[in-house]
Amino acid sequence: MLHIHNGDSTAETAKKTNLPGEHLAWREALVCGPAPGHLAEEDFLKLRAAHLSQSYGVKFEKCEAELRAQHQALRTFSDHEEVVLWFEHDLFCQVHLIYLLDWFGQRELGQMRLSLICIGDFPGFENFHGLGQLNEQQLSSLFPDRKEVTAGQMQLASEAWRAYSAADALALISLLKTDLSALPFLETALRKHLQRFPSTRNGLGRVENAGLKLIANGYHKFKSLFPAFTRNESGYGFGDAQLYLELKRLANAPNPFLINGGNSTLDPGRIFLSSFELTEHGAAALEGKEDFVARNGIDEWLGGIHLKGSEAAWRWDDDTQQLLVSL
Repeated sequence: MLHIHNGDSTAETAKKTNLPGEHLAWREALVCGPAPGHLAEEDFLKLRAAHLSQSYGVKFEKCEAELRAQHQALRTFSDHEEVVLWFEHDLFCQVHLIYLLDWFGQRELGQMRLSLICIGDFPGFENFHGLGQLNEQQLSSLFPDRKEVTAGQMQLASEAWRAYSAADALALISLLKTDLSALPFLETALRKHLQRFPSTRNGLGRVENAGLKLIANGYHKFKSLFPAFTRNESGYGFGDAQLYLELKRLANAPNPFLINGGNSTLDPGRIFLSSFELTEHGAAALEGKEDFVARNGIDEWLGGIHLKGSEAAWRWDDDTQQLLVSL
């Protein structure tokens, strides 16, 4: 039996349980950076390794080797009677889930059973963020209730991955008009994804706007800012590095919307010593009087869409709750 967990935290806890089989920590962040779906796996892994290396300050060779090792572990599925996917409700997890279900959907699984554990809450947790919060006993309690992945779930996941990784948003917009109930958390997650696109109001996505609002409300130190963001925007499932990079982008812009003090690296021990302050541009953006893209241009990937240039090709409109094409 092979268990695939979204990240090291859950995998390490699972290894301490009496759950049978091997445990693979899925170390990726497909919610951030380029994820174009038209590439062959070899080229896709190289592109992802380059992004992870540049973003997280890790050598390219190390990133590439780890991604290849993960996919090599996936290819051993035929050695197991069952593969169990452990994921949760947030966007971070749901993107990995549809990627993996699409990956398995392109292969002949034979007699191998593919199962899924996917939850959005757990008894006793008022603010449930993810499987990493659970102890060994709590995690083990989910195992008997795992469900075999259905053909409908596989098909929906493949459609969702193709839409998420497409070069434009048309397929994603169309998909959200269909029945997505086969994967209960997918619709909410994908709508969260659309809200990450630059807004028509100030050129910032929901994540950046949430960060700016918290900073304006006094959460200057990252050690308090990150927990506050997690409480308010748990549907994204961002780790500290993902939020920090989003805010750092605003600080590193030619016309910065934030000032980043106290840290210049992603070293876990130093991220939480950093702080952020609003610039005049940032304060004006919160009032809808500044537009980040108009002021700085954009070079950002959201799934398979590369927003680049002096204007964003797609913008989120809060009033209509729609993603609009910028003409």
